[in-house]
Amino acid sequence: MDIAIIGWIWMGIVIGAIAGIVTSGILSSGRQAELESENLHLVFIRDSLKAEIFRLENQVKPKPRKKRNLKAKSIKIGE
Repeated sequence: MDIAIIGWIWMGIVIGAIAGIVTSGILSSGRQAELESENLHLVFIRDSLKAEIFRLENQVKPKPRKKRNLKAKSIKIGE
């Protein structure tokens, strides 16, 4: 009688361990797919930002404005 009880206990432990491993695998597969899709999204954002940085660094500088030719004679002071 004692050996039968020990056998049933061991059988319950083995079946419970297998069910736990299967359940854990099913739950983690959904999480892993979500993390992989987020990883691809972040790689896309990184590449986009890198391209934007290179585009901004390689812009030509604007031409400086021309100075105004003001003559001192044309300005009347004190009148």
